[in-house]
Amino acid sequence: MKVLVLGAGFGGLELTTTLSEELGDAVEIVLIDRAEGFVFGYSKLDVMFGRTDAAAVIHPYADVVKPGVRFVQSTILSIDPMARRVETDVGPFDADLMVVALGADLDPAATPGLTEGGHEFYTVAGAFAVRDVLADFKGGQVIVGVTSTPFKCPPAPSETALLVHDYLTDRGRRDESEISLVMPLPVPIPPSPAASQALVAAFEARGIAWCPNQLIRALDPGRGVVQLADGSEMPYDLFLGVPVHKAPAVVEASGMCVDGWIPVNPRTLETTFPGVYAVGDVTSVGTPKAGVFAEGQASVVAAAIIARHNERSPAVEYGGNGQCYLEFGRERVARVDVTFLPGQPPTGTFDGPSKILADEKSEFGTTRIRRWFGRDWKAV
Repeated sequence: MKVLVLGAGFGGLELTTTLSEELGDAVEIVLIDRAEGFVFGYSKLDVMFGRTDAAAVIHPYADVVKPGVRFVQSTILSIDPMARRVETDVGPFDADLMVVALGADLDPAATPGLTEGGHEFYTVAGAFAVRDVLADFKGGQVIVGVTSTPFKCPPAPSETALLVHDYLTDRGRRDESEISLVMPLPVPIPPSPAASQALVAAFEARGIAWCPNQLIRALDPGRGVVQLADGSEMPYDLFLGVPVHKAPAVVEASGMCVDGWIPVNPRTLETTFPGVYAVGDVTSVGTPKAGVFAEGQASVVAAAIIARHNERSPAVEYGGNGQCYLEFGRERVARVDVTFLPGQPPTGTFDGPSKILADEKSEFGTTRIRRWFGRDWKAV
């Protein structure tokens, strides 16, 4: 059996690792990604705020050495879901089964003025570049802003606002600065009222202005203002933005998308194309766009592929559960455990910030790198 996995994020790495563990060389897996290595979302913040350097958080895909798995670094030029075939800049690949795990692309240029007068921190390159921007910032009006929905890693804008506060405080620049968090949502984490309440309380305690239900329409760098959809404006000296998210252009061109994302069976992650699955941010499965959900979805797809190889019926369905960590700063981390089921409101629990959960978050990263890359690593 030949399996083609497009994208080596949480979903692609978990899928290929499980298939290799269970089937070894009995299955031929090709894992394709254009990047040289994997970076956790939270590691981008670690570099951005000067806790570590870039080299320490990039995990080279060359280290993915597993039975039955071949990693190919290339750019995918086209996808034919009917034929389960892709064209890349190093040649074509086809398979018996294909899994699309290409995530969401980011489009800073979709927000007028963002590339000229602001800084996005959601791409690896963008977050790493903000490190120097923050180091040179002497104080002033800081806006952390979300430019559209949906966006991946829902806690990240709130975490960034809290970490900007700590960063400026430690450098004696907080008194000369104002920090605002602008989001088009009514609360910071809609699926978790308890987490949202804790974050809003943390903003208030730190003097961070929380600006809900506000959609950023554009930046005017010449005037130094953010323009909101309701016609109002906010002055800024430093804008840290979450850019517009969209499905990768190659996925849109494949005909797999409906309303911008790939629809899937919420229980099996199957697409409408036979033998083609999709997991993670590229889908409209109904869970947040976050790595832990892609990982859980990949486990279900892996079980289905293993069952098919063994000529059995799939016994595992996706339950929509995931845990997300929320950094409150000063080595204190909270945790949200939430479940999303079709046609039902999300349910879950919230554990408040603590050092214990900070250690748990670090161990979360350590175990994934050991499992996926076969080496030891410890997050900051």
